[in-house]
Amino acid sequence: MSDPSTASIVSTPPAQVTDTPAAPGPQGNEKPRGLLGDAWRDLRRKPLFWISATFIVIFLLMAAFPSLFAPGDAVNGSLSRSLNKASGDAWFGYDLQGRDVYARVIYGARASVVVAVLSVLGTLLVGGTMGIIAGYLGGWVDTVLSRIADVFFGVPFVLGAIVILTTFNGSGSTNSKAEIMGLVTISLIVLSWPVVMRLMRSSVLATREADYIVAARALGAGSGRIILKHLLPNCLAPLLVYGTIMVGSFIGAEATLSFLGVGLKSPVVSWGIMISEGKDFIRVAPGLVFFPAAFLVAAVLSFVMLGEAVREALDPKLR
Repeated sequence: MSDPSTASIVSTPPAQVTDTPAAPGPQGNEKPRGLLGDAWRDLRRKPLFWISATFIVIFLLMAAFPSLFAPGDAVNGSLSRSLNKASGDAWFGYDLQGRDVYARVIYGARASVVVAVLSVLGTLLVGGTMGIIAGYLGGWVDTVLSRIADVFFGVPFVLGAIVILTTFNGSGSTNSKAEIMGLVTISLIVLSWPVVMRLMRSSVLATREADYIVAARALGAGSGRIILKHLLPNCLAPLLVYGTIMVGSFIGAEATLSFLGVGLKSPVVSWGIMISEGKDFIRVAPGLVFFPAAFLVAAVLSFVMLGEAVREALDPKLR
C-alpha cells in the first residue's frame, strides 16, 4: 500500500470563480468550509466510510466492554469440555483447555486494539515531533535526525522486534500483563517512528515557506508559535490518514509477533495467541484458528478501508 501523498493532501483546490451572484437565503450566507469541512462532507457520501466506521465502533466497544458481548469466562476452562463442538453455551466451541472460544475471541480484541492504538499514538508523537523539528530547523539538525531515522530504517521490522522482545520478554520472564503489553507497544514505536518522521518532515518542507508562514515570521512570531499555530494544523492531514491505516497494520503486527511467541503471552488474551495455540489442531478443530483469524482480518481491513476513505476525502485530486 502506497503512503499518502503529502503535497496533495495538504493542498486545497482553487476556488472556482463564476459570474452568477450568490442566491439569497441560507445558501448565500453559508460560511466557507476548510479542508476538514470539505473532507467530512465527502466522507458522509461514501458507503465504504460508514461500513468501516461501523465495524471499528464495534471493535472499540468489544475492547472497552467485552462483557457486553461475551458474558463467559475467557481465561478459565474445564478439561472435561476440551475441544467440544459449538453449542448454545459456547457459539464457537471450546479449545484444548476447555475454554470458551467465543469469549476468548471477544476479549482478545482488547489487547490487540489497545496495543495498536497506544503504538500509533506514540509513533505519531515521536515521529511527528522529530519530523517537524527537522523540517522547520533544517541544516545540521535535519541532517542528524534524518541519519538517525536511516539507522532505524535499516533494521528489519520483524528481526528488530524479535531482538527487543526476546531480550526483555523472553522465556522465564515474570512480566505482568501491563508490562508485556507495554514492551510490545514500545517495540512497535521504536521500529515505526522513522516513517512518520519522514512524512511530517516532507509536509513541513512543503509548508514552511508559505505566505502565511513568512508573514507570521515577519510580524515577529517566534518559532514555537509558528510551529504550534501555523505549521502543525496544516501538516496534520497526512498524519491523520497514515495513523488510521497504521492502526490496522499494528493490529496485524501484534498478532504476528504473538504468533511467533515473542509478543503478547498468556495470561494475556489476544487473537495472535489464539491462532498460535490452535494451529496444531486445525484439522481437528479448525474453528480455533478460523474465528480469531476472521476477527483479525476484519479489524485490519476496517482500519485500512477507513484510512483509504479519509485519504480520498482529504486529497482534492482523488475526489
